[in-house]
Amino acid sequence: MDDLLLRRVRPGLGGDLADVRVNDGRVTSITEPGSSGFAARVVDGHGGTLLPGLVDAHVHVVQWATFRRRIPLDAARSAGEAIELLLAHLLATPAPQTELVVGAGFRDALWPDKPHKDLLQRALPGRAVALFSADLHTLWLSPAALKLIGRDHPTGVLLEGDCMTATAQLPTAAIDVQDRWVAEAVAAAAARGVTQIVDYEYADTVADWARRGAPAARISCVVARHLLDQTIERGHRTGDVLPDSGGLLTVGPYKLFVDGSLNTRTAYCHDPYPGVDSPGSLELPPEELVPLMRRAFDHGLIPAVHAIGDRANTIALDAFEEVGCPGRIEHAQLLSPADVPRFAALGVIAAVQPSHQPDDRDVADRHWHGRTERAFPYRSLLESGARLEFGSDAPVAPLDPWDGIASAVSRTDDDRPPWHPEQAISLPDALAASSGGRRGVAVGDIADLTVTAADPSTLSPADLRTLPVTATIVGGRVTHHI
Repeated sequence: MDDLLLRRVRPGLGGDLADVRVNDGRVTSITEPGSSGFAARVVDGHGGTLLPGLVDAHVHVVQWATFRRRIPLDAARSAGEAIELLLAHLLATPAPQTELVVGAGFRDALWPDKPHKDLLQRALPGRAVALFSADLHTLWLSPAALKLIGRDHPTGVLLEGDCMTATAQLPTAAIDVQDRWVAEAVAAAAARGVTQIVDYEYADTVADWARRGAPAARISCVVARHLLDQTIERGHRTGDVLPDSGGLLTVGPYKLFVDGSLNTRTAYCHDPYPGVDSPGSLELPPEELVPLMRRAFDHGLIPAVHAIGDRANTIALDAFEEVGCPGRIEHAQLLSPADVPRFAALGVIAAVQPSHQPDDRDVADRHWHGRTERAFPYRSLLESGARLEFGSDAPVAPLDPWDGIASAVSRTDDDRPPWHPEQAISLPDALAASSGGRRGVAVGDIADLTVTAADPSTLSPADLRTLPVTATIVGGRVTHHI
Protein backbone atom coordinates (compact mmCIF):
# COMPACT_ATOMS: atom_id res chain seq x y z
CA MET A 1 0.00 0.00 0.00
CA ASP A 2 1.63 3.26 -1.16
CA ASP A 3 -0.68 5.68 0.63
CA LEU A 4 -2.23 4.83 4.00
CA LEU A 5 -3.82 7.09 6.59
CA LEU A 6 -4.36 5.95 10.17
CA ARG A 7 -7.04 8.20 11.60
CA ARG A 8 -7.67 8.83 15.29
CA VAL A 9 -4.78 6.95 16.86
CA ARG A 10 -2.70 7.82 19.93
CA PRO A 11 1.03 7.33 19.24
CA GLY A 12 2.75 5.82 22.28
CA LEU A 13 1.59 5.08 25.81
CA GLY A 14 -0.53 7.97 27.03
CA GLY A 15 -0.29 9.64 23.61
CA ASP A 16 -2.52 12.38 22.22
CA LEU A 17 -4.99 11.80 19.41
CA ALA A 18 -3.43 12.13 15.95
CA ASP A 19 -3.61 11.14 12.30
CA VAL A 20 -0.63 9.21 10.98
CA ARG A 21 0.22 8.97 7.29
CA VAL A 22 2.27 6.19 5.72
CA ASN A 23 3.88 6.32 2.27
CA ASP A 24 6.23 3.82 0.62
CA GLY A 25 6.42 1.75 3.78
CA ARG A 26 7.44 4.60 6.09
CA VAL A 27 5.69 6.90 8.54
CA THR A 28 5.69 10.27 6.76
CA SER A 29 3.62 12.50 9.05
CA ILE A 30 1.95 12.66 12.46
CA THR A 31 -0.57 15.49 12.59
CA GLU A 32 -3.63 16.72 14.45
CA PRO A 33 -6.80 14.74 13.74
CA GLY A 34 -8.62 15.80 10.59
CA SER A 35 -5.70 17.74 9.09
CA SER A 36 -4.23 15.03 6.89
CA GLY A 37 -6.58 15.10 3.91
CA PHE A 38 -7.32 12.01 1.85
CA ALA A 39 -5.43 8.78 1.24
CA ALA A 40 -5.75 5.71 -0.97
CA ARG A 41 -6.68 3.73 2.12
CA VAL A 42 -7.94 5.00 5.45
CA VAL A 43 -7.96 2.93 8.65
CA ASP A 44 -9.86 4.31 11.62
CA GLY A 45 -8.03 3.58 14.88
CA HIS A 46 -11.06 4.58 16.99
CA GLY A 47 -8.82 6.33 19.50
CA GLY A 48 -6.61 3.29 20.05
CA THR A 49 -2.91 3.34 20.89
CA LEU A 50 -0.36 3.22 18.06
CA LEU A 51 2.74 1.18 18.89
CA PRO A 52 5.68 -0.26 16.97
CA GLY A 53 4.86 -3.61 15.41
CA LEU A 54 5.41 -6.59 17.69
CA VAL A 55 8.13 -9.15 17.02
CA ASP A 56 8.09 -12.78 18.13
CA ALA A 57 11.81 -13.52 18.21
CA HIS A 58 11.52 -17.31 18.60
CA VAL A 59 8.89 -19.48 16.90
CA HIS A 60 8.88 -23.00 15.45
CA VAL A 61 6.36 -22.07 12.79
CA VAL A 62 5.41 -25.43 11.27
CA GLN A 63 5.27 -27.06 14.69
CA TRP A 64 3.10 -24.21 15.98
CA ALA A 65 0.79 -24.41 12.97
CA THR A 66 0.52 -28.18 13.46
CA PHE A 67 0.21 -27.92 17.24
CA ARG A 68 -2.97 -25.92 16.79
CA ARG A 69 -4.51 -29.14 15.45
CA ARG A 70 -3.05 -31.66 17.91
CA ILE A 71 -4.81 -33.17 20.92
CA PRO A 72 -4.05 -30.82 23.84
CA LEU A 73 -2.45 -32.48 26.87
CA ASP A 74 -1.36 -29.43 28.87
CA ALA A 75 -3.93 -30.09 31.61
CA ALA A 76 -2.49 -33.55 32.41
CA ARG A 77 -1.06 -33.89 35.92
CA SER A 78 0.14 -37.46 35.42
CA ALA A 79 0.84 -39.95 32.67
CA GLY A 80 -2.49 -41.55 33.51
CA GLU A 81 -4.32 -38.23 33.05
CA ALA A 82 -2.59 -37.70 29.72
CA ILE A 83 -3.99 -41.06 28.57
CA GLU A 84 -7.47 -40.08 29.80
CA LEU A 85 -7.34 -36.78 27.88
CA LEU A 86 -6.24 -38.65 24.79
CA LEU A 87 -9.06 -41.19 25.03
CA ALA A 88 -11.69 -38.53 25.76
CA HIS A 89 -10.67 -36.58 22.67
CA LEU A 90 -10.71 -39.67 20.44
CA LEU A 91 -14.12 -40.64 21.80
CA ALA A 92 -15.49 -37.19 20.92
CA THR A 93 -13.61 -36.93 17.63
CA PRO A 94 -12.95 -40.42 16.24
CA ALA A 95 -10.00 -40.84 13.87
CA PRO A 96 -9.27 -43.68 11.43
CA GLN A 97 -7.47 -46.60 13.09
CA THR A 98 -4.62 -46.26 10.61
CA GLU A 99 -4.06 -42.56 11.32
CA LEU A 100 -1.24 -41.43 13.60
CA VAL A 101 -2.68 -40.09 16.86
CA VAL A 102 -0.80 -36.94 17.84
CA GLY A 103 -1.02 -35.10 21.16
CA ALA A 104 1.06 -32.27 22.52
CA GLY A 105 1.72 -30.02 25.47
CA PHE A 106 2.36 -32.43 28.35
CA ARG A 107 4.77 -31.45 31.16
CA ASP A 108 5.99 -34.50 33.07
CA ALA A 109 8.58 -32.92 35.39
CA LEU A 110 6.17 -32.99 38.34
CA TRP A 111 4.21 -36.14 37.46
CA PRO A 112 3.95 -38.84 40.14
CA ASP A 113 4.24 -41.52 37.45
CA LYS A 114 6.34 -41.89 34.32
CA PRO A 115 5.31 -41.99 30.67
CA HIS A 116 5.97 -45.34 28.99
CA LYS A 117 5.12 -46.96 25.67
CA ASP A 118 3.25 -49.76 27.47
CA LEU A 119 0.69 -47.27 28.84
CA LEU A 120 -0.15 -46.20 25.30
CA GLN A 121 -0.31 -49.83 24.12
CA ARG A 122 -2.76 -50.77 26.88
CA ALA A 123 -4.97 -47.74 26.20
CA LEU A 124 -4.87 -47.94 22.40
CA PRO A 125 -3.72 -51.44 21.37
CA GLY A 126 -1.86 -51.42 18.09
CA ARG A 127 -2.43 -47.71 17.46
CA ALA A 128 0.44 -45.45 16.43
CA VAL A 129 0.53 -42.65 19.01
CA ALA A 130 3.02 -39.77 19.25
CA LEU A 131 2.83 -37.36 22.17
CA PHE A 132 5.02 -34.24 22.29
CA SER A 133 6.05 -32.52 25.49
CA ALA A 134 5.34 -28.82 25.83
CA ASP A 135 9.03 -27.94 25.45
CA LEU A 136 9.48 -30.20 22.37
CA HIS A 137 12.43 -31.95 24.01
CA THR A 138 10.53 -35.19 24.80
CA LEU A 139 8.59 -37.46 22.45
CA TRP A 140 6.47 -40.27 23.91
CA LEU A 141 5.75 -43.00 21.36
CA SER A 142 3.64 -46.15 21.37
CA PRO A 143 5.13 -49.44 20.13
CA ALA A 144 3.26 -49.03 16.84
CA ALA A 145 4.64 -45.52 16.38
CA LEU A 146 8.16 -46.77 17.07
CA LYS A 147 7.66 -49.48 14.45
CA LEU A 148 6.36 -46.84 12.04
CA ILE A 149 9.75 -45.10 12.08
CA GLY A 150 11.77 -48.32 12.21
CA ARG A 151 12.88 -47.99 15.81
CA ASP A 152 12.85 -49.89 19.06
CA HIS A 153 13.21 -48.26 22.45
CA PRO A 154 12.90 -49.65 25.99
CA THR A 155 10.43 -47.00 27.20
CA GLY A 156 9.26 -45.20 24.08
CA VAL A 157 10.22 -41.88 25.71
CA LEU A 158 12.83 -40.15 23.55
CA LEU A 159 14.79 -37.11 24.70
CA GLU A 160 16.79 -34.33 23.04
CA GLY A 161 18.59 -35.48 19.86
CA ASP A 162 16.68 -38.76 19.73
CA CYS A 163 13.44 -36.81 20.09
CA MET A 164 14.27 -34.43 17.26
CA THR A 165 15.46 -37.18 14.92
CA ALA A 166 12.34 -39.24 15.55
CA THR A 167 10.14 -36.18 15.09
CA ALA A 168 11.59 -35.68 11.61
CA GLN A 169 10.84 -39.33 10.77
CA LEU A 170 7.16 -39.24 11.73
CA PRO A 171 4.60 -38.89 8.95
CA THR A 172 3.37 -35.35 8.37
CA ALA A 173 0.64 -33.64 6.44
CA ALA A 174 1.20 -32.94 2.76
CA ILE A 175 3.29 -29.84 2.03
CA ASP A 176 0.35 -27.88 0.59
CA VAL A 177 -1.68 -28.66 3.72
CA GLN A 178 1.19 -27.59 6.00
CA ASP A 179 1.58 -24.38 4.03
CA ARG A 180 -2.10 -23.60 4.46
CA TRP A 181 -1.85 -24.22 8.20
CA VAL A 182 1.21 -21.96 8.37
CA ALA A 183 -0.60 -19.15 6.53
CA GLU A 184 -3.50 -19.43 8.97
CA ALA A 185 -1.14 -19.38 11.97
CA VAL A 186 0.72 -16.30 10.74
CA ALA A 187 -2.59 -14.52 10.05
CA ALA A 188 -3.64 -15.31 13.62
CA ALA A 189 -0.35 -13.81 14.84
CA ALA A 190 -1.03 -10.66 12.82
CA ALA A 191 -4.36 -10.41 14.63
CA ARG A 192 -2.34 -10.09 17.87
CA GLY A 193 -0.20 -7.28 16.47
CA VAL A 194 2.74 -9.36 15.24
CA THR A 195 4.65 -7.86 12.32
CA GLN A 196 7.75 -10.08 12.40
CA ILE A 197 8.51 -13.70 13.29
CA VAL A 198 11.89 -15.37 13.68
CA ASP A 199 11.36 -18.93 12.49
CA TYR A 200 13.49 -21.49 14.36
CA GLU A 201 12.00 -24.51 12.59
CA TYR A 202 14.56 -27.32 12.26
CA ALA A 203 14.32 -27.36 8.47
CA ASP A 204 15.36 -25.46 5.36
CA THR A 205 13.36 -22.40 6.34
CA VAL A 206 14.74 -20.34 3.45
CA ALA A 207 13.41 -22.78 0.84
CA ASP A 208 10.15 -23.32 2.71
CA TRP A 209 9.31 -19.63 2.97
CA ALA A 210 10.38 -18.91 -0.60
CA ARG A 211 7.77 -21.49 -1.67
CA ARG A 212 4.94 -20.13 0.48
CA GLY A 213 4.54 -16.67 -1.04
CA ALA A 214 3.95 -13.37 0.74
CA PRO A 215 3.21 -13.95 4.45
CA ALA A 216 1.24 -11.68 6.79
CA ALA A 217 4.44 -10.83 8.70
CA ARG A 218 8.13 -10.40 8.06
CA ILE A 219 9.96 -13.71 8.48
CA SER A 220 13.55 -14.18 9.58
CA CYS A 221 14.62 -17.64 8.38
CA VAL A 222 16.89 -19.26 10.96
CA VAL A 223 19.63 -21.59 9.70
CA ALA A 224 19.66 -25.04 11.33
CA ARG A 225 22.97 -26.58 12.35
CA HIS A 226 22.98 -29.24 9.64
CA LEU A 227 22.44 -26.66 6.90
CA LEU A 228 25.56 -24.59 7.55
CA ASP A 229 27.52 -25.80 4.51
CA GLN A 230 24.51 -25.47 2.22
CA THR A 231 23.85 -21.94 3.48
CA ILE A 232 27.47 -20.93 2.90
CA GLU A 233 27.30 -22.37 -0.63
CA ARG A 234 24.20 -20.29 -1.29
CA GLY A 235 26.11 -17.20 -0.17
CA HIS A 236 23.49 -16.33 2.42
CA ARG A 237 24.42 -14.08 5.35
CA THR A 238 22.36 -13.11 8.38
CA GLY A 239 20.21 -10.11 7.47
CA ASP A 240 20.23 -10.70 3.72
CA VAL A 241 16.87 -9.98 2.09
CA LEU A 242 15.77 -12.96 0.02
CA PRO A 243 15.00 -12.22 -3.63
CA ASP A 244 11.42 -12.01 -4.87
CA SER A 245 10.08 -11.68 -1.32
CA GLY A 246 9.06 -8.04 -1.36
CA GLY A 247 11.49 -7.45 1.47
CA LEU A 248 9.49 -9.72 3.80
CA LEU A 249 11.95 -12.63 4.00
CA THR A 250 15.46 -12.37 5.42
CA VAL A 251 18.18 -14.82 6.40
CA GLY A 252 18.23 -15.29 10.16
CA PRO A 253 20.92 -16.39 12.63
CA TYR A 254 22.61 -19.80 12.82
CA LYS A 255 21.12 -22.01 15.55
CA LEU A 256 23.12 -24.30 17.84
CA PHE A 257 22.15 -26.25 20.99
CA VAL A 258 24.37 -26.39 24.07
CA ASP A 259 21.89 -28.17 26.35
CA GLY A 260 18.34 -29.46 26.77
CA SER A 261 15.45 -28.11 28.83
CA LEU A 262 14.31 -27.68 32.42
CA ASN A 263 11.21 -29.87 32.13
CA THR A 264 13.23 -32.83 30.87
CA ARG A 265 15.94 -32.10 33.47
CA THR A 266 18.46 -31.88 30.63
CA ALA A 267 19.26 -28.18 30.99
CA TYR A 268 23.00 -28.24 31.75
CA CYS A 269 23.73 -26.82 35.22
CA HIS A 270 26.70 -26.31 37.53
CA ASP A 271 24.85 -28.31 40.21
CA PRO A 272 23.12 -31.69 39.82
CA TYR A 273 19.36 -32.01 39.90
CA PRO A 274 17.91 -33.02 43.29
CA GLY A 275 17.94 -36.75 43.91
CA VAL A 276 20.19 -37.59 40.96
CA ASP A 277 23.86 -37.24 40.10
CA SER A 278 23.23 -35.64 36.71
CA PRO A 279 23.63 -31.87 36.14
CA GLY A 280 21.80 -32.18 32.82
CA SER A 281 22.92 -32.84 29.27
CA LEU A 282 25.74 -31.13 27.41
CA GLU A 283 24.59 -31.39 23.80
CA LEU A 284 27.51 -29.51 22.21
CA PRO A 285 30.82 -29.29 24.10
CA PRO A 286 33.06 -26.24 23.67
CA GLU A 287 35.51 -28.04 21.40
CA GLU A 288 32.65 -28.52 18.89
CA LEU A 289 30.69 -25.35 19.62
CA VAL A 290 33.52 -22.87 19.06
CA PRO A 291 34.58 -24.11 15.57
CA LEU A 292 30.97 -24.13 14.37
CA MET A 293 30.39 -20.60 15.64
CA ARG A 294 33.65 -19.39 14.12
CA ARG A 295 32.93 -20.95 10.72
CA ALA A 296 29.44 -19.46 10.69
CA PHE A 297 30.60 -16.00 11.70
CA ASP A 298 33.46 -16.06 9.17
CA HIS A 299 30.76 -16.47 6.51
CA GLY A 300 28.46 -13.74 7.80
CA LEU A 301 26.10 -15.85 9.90
CA ILE A 302 25.41 -14.64 13.44
CA PRO A 303 25.20 -17.48 16.00
CA ALA A 304 22.06 -18.05 18.06
CA VAL A 305 22.94 -20.47 20.85
CA HIS A 306 20.34 -22.38 22.86
CA ALA A 307 21.39 -22.37 26.52
CA ILE A 308 19.01 -22.86 29.46
CA GLY A 309 21.05 -24.11 32.44
CA ASP A 310 23.60 -21.87 34.16
CA ARG A 311 26.57 -24.01 33.08
CA ALA A 312 25.31 -24.05 29.49
CA ASN A 313 25.09 -20.25 29.54
CA THR A 314 28.64 -20.01 30.88
CA ILE A 315 29.84 -22.26 28.04
CA ALA A 316 27.91 -20.22 25.45
CA LEU A 317 29.26 -16.89 26.73
CA ASP A 318 32.79 -18.31 26.84
CA ALA A 319 32.38 -19.35 23.21
CA PHE A 320 31.18 -15.90 22.15
CA GLU A 321 34.16 -14.39 23.92
CA GLU A 322 36.61 -16.81 22.28
CA VAL A 323 35.19 -16.32 18.77
CA GLY A 324 34.85 -12.56 19.29
CA CYS A 325 31.49 -12.29 17.58
CA PRO A 326 28.10 -10.85 18.52
CA GLY A 327 25.05 -13.06 18.66
CA ARG A 328 22.18 -14.35 20.73
CA ILE A 329 21.63 -16.75 23.57
CA GLU A 330 18.20 -18.29 23.28
CA HIS A 331 16.35 -18.78 26.60
CA ALA A 332 19.05 -17.85 29.19
CA GLN A 333 16.76 -19.21 31.91
CA LEU A 334 19.26 -19.82 34.73
CA LEU A 335 22.35 -17.65 35.03
CA SER A 336 25.34 -17.52 37.35
CA PRO A 337 25.63 -14.02 38.88
CA ALA A 338 29.03 -13.51 37.25
CA ASP A 339 27.55 -14.20 33.80
CA VAL A 340 24.78 -11.58 33.92
CA PRO A 341 27.01 -8.59 32.99
CA ARG A 342 28.78 -10.58 30.28
CA PHE A 343 25.81 -10.32 27.88
CA ALA A 344 26.22 -6.56 27.53
CA ALA A 345 30.01 -6.72 27.63
CA LEU A 346 30.13 -9.24 24.78
CA GLY A 347 27.28 -7.75 22.73
CA VAL A 348 25.18 -10.89 23.14
CA ILE A 349 21.40 -10.50 23.04
CA ALA A 350 19.39 -12.28 25.73
CA ALA A 351 16.55 -13.75 23.67
CA VAL A 352 14.07 -14.86 26.32
CA GLN A 353 10.50 -16.14 26.56
CA PRO A 354 8.67 -14.54 29.51
CA SER A 355 5.68 -16.88 29.26
CA HIS A 356 7.95 -19.76 30.29
CA GLN A 357 8.52 -18.23 33.74
CA PRO A 358 4.98 -18.68 35.11
CA ASP A 359 4.63 -21.97 33.23
CA ASP A 360 7.83 -23.35 34.79
CA ARG A 361 7.82 -21.80 38.27
CA ASP A 362 6.76 -25.01 40.04
CA VAL A 363 9.25 -27.13 38.11
CA ALA A 364 12.00 -24.61 38.84
CA ASP A 365 11.13 -24.56 42.54
CA ARG A 366 11.62 -28.33 42.67
CA HIS A 367 14.50 -28.94 40.28
CA TRP A 368 16.38 -25.65 40.71
CA HIS A 369 15.69 -25.40 44.43
CA GLY A 370 17.88 -22.80 46.11
CA ARG A 371 18.79 -21.20 42.78
CA THR A 372 15.56 -19.63 41.57
CA GLU A 373 16.53 -16.09 42.58
CA ARG A 374 18.69 -16.16 39.44
CA ALA A 375 16.17 -17.84 37.16
CA PHE A 376 14.50 -15.83 34.39
CA PRO A 377 16.48 -12.77 35.61
CA TYR A 378 15.05 -10.13 33.29
CA ARG A 379 15.54 -7.08 35.47
CA SER A 380 19.10 -8.06 36.34
CA LEU A 381 19.92 -8.42 32.66
CA LEU A 382 18.37 -5.06 31.78
CA GLU A 383 20.11 -3.28 34.64
CA SER A 384 23.43 -4.73 33.49
CA GLY A 385 22.92 -3.13 30.07
CA ALA A 386 21.92 -6.28 28.17
CA ARG A 387 19.48 -6.15 25.32
CA LEU A 388 16.38 -8.29 25.82
CA GLU A 389 14.33 -9.64 22.94
CA PHE A 390 11.10 -11.49 23.65
CA GLY A 391 9.70 -14.52 21.90
CA SER A 392 7.15 -17.22 22.63
CA ASP A 393 9.03 -20.38 21.55
CA ALA A 394 5.65 -21.42 20.11
CA PRO A 395 4.35 -24.09 20.40
CA VAL A 396 6.00 -24.24 23.84
CA ALA A 397 3.86 -21.19 24.63
CA PRO A 398 1.17 -19.61 22.44
CA LEU A 399 2.28 -17.22 19.73
CA ASP A 400 0.87 -14.16 21.48
CA PRO A 401 3.28 -11.41 22.56
CA TRP A 402 0.76 -9.92 24.99
CA ASP A 403 0.99 -13.06 27.11
CA GLY A 404 4.76 -12.64 27.31
CA ILE A 405 4.53 -8.91 28.02
CA ALA A 406 2.07 -9.50 30.86
CA SER A 407 4.25 -12.26 32.32
CA ALA A 408 7.38 -10.09 32.23
CA VAL A 409 5.59 -7.25 34.01
CA SER A 410 3.70 -9.31 36.60
CA ARG A 411 5.82 -12.51 37.07
CA THR A 412 2.61 -14.54 37.35
CA ASP A 413 -0.28 -15.63 35.14
CA ASP A 414 -2.82 -16.75 37.71
CA ASP A 415 -4.04 -15.72 41.16
CA ARG A 416 -0.79 -16.71 42.88
CA PRO A 417 1.60 -14.00 44.07
CA PRO A 418 4.35 -12.94 41.66
CA TRP A 419 7.29 -15.33 41.51
CA HIS A 420 10.52 -13.47 42.31
CA PRO A 421 8.91 -10.07 41.68
CA GLU A 422 12.32 -8.43 42.02
CA GLN A 423 12.93 -9.61 38.45
CA ALA A 424 9.80 -7.97 37.00
CA ILE A 425 10.36 -5.22 34.44
CA SER A 426 8.38 -2.14 33.45
CA LEU A 427 5.74 -2.12 30.70
CA PRO A 428 7.79 0.23 28.46
CA ASP A 429 10.79 -2.10 28.75
CA ALA A 430 8.61 -5.14 28.02
CA LEU A 431 7.08 -3.46 24.96
CA ALA A 432 10.54 -2.51 23.68
CA ALA A 433 11.74 -6.11 24.12
CA SER A 434 8.68 -7.20 22.12
CA SER A 435 9.27 -4.64 19.35
CA GLY A 436 12.85 -5.25 18.32
CA GLY A 437 14.02 -2.46 20.64
CA ARG A 438 11.69 0.24 19.26
CA ARG A 439 10.21 2.50 21.93
CA GLY A 440 7.75 4.61 19.98
CA VAL A 441 6.54 5.71 16.56
CA ALA A 442 8.13 8.70 14.80
CA VAL A 443 8.25 10.20 11.34
CA GLY A 444 10.71 8.25 9.22
CA ASP A 445 10.13 4.95 11.00
CA ILE A 446 9.44 1.81 9.05
CA ALA A 447 5.67 1.34 8.98
CA ASP A 448 5.54 -1.90 10.97
CA LEU A 449 2.81 -0.81 13.36
CA THR A 450 0.22 -2.08 15.81
CA VAL A 451 -2.96 -0.30 16.92
CA THR A 452 -4.46 -1.56 20.18
CA ALA A 453 -8.03 -0.93 21.26
CA ALA A 454 -6.91 0.52 24.61
CA ASP A 455 -3.79 2.08 26.10
CA PRO A 456 -1.77 -0.84 27.53
CA SER A 457 -0.52 1.36 30.37
CA THR A 458 -4.06 1.61 31.74
CA LEU A 459 -4.61 -2.15 31.92
CA SER A 460 -3.98 -4.87 34.49
CA PRO A 461 -1.71 -7.76 33.48
CA ALA A 462 -4.78 -9.96 33.07
CA ASP A 463 -6.36 -7.45 30.70
CA LEU A 464 -3.10 -7.09 28.77
CA ARG A 465 -3.35 -10.77 27.85
CA THR A 466 -6.70 -10.24 26.14
CA LEU A 467 -6.09 -6.73 24.76
CA PRO A 468 -7.83 -6.47 21.36
CA VAL A 469 -5.71 -5.37 18.42
CA THR A 470 -7.52 -3.01 16.04
CA ALA A 471 -5.00 -3.01 13.21
CA THR A 472 -1.61 -4.42 12.22
CA ILE A 473 0.50 -2.90 9.44
CA VAL A 474 3.64 -4.40 7.86
CA GLY A 475 5.65 -2.02 5.70
CA GLY A 476 2.52 0.03 5.08
CA ARG A 477 0.42 -3.03 4.19
CA VAL A 478 -2.58 -3.73 6.42
CA THR A 479 -2.40 -7.36 7.53
CA HIS A 480 -5.17 -7.19 10.14
CA HIS A 481 -8.04 -4.77 10.74
CA ILE A 482 -11.26 -4.93 12.72
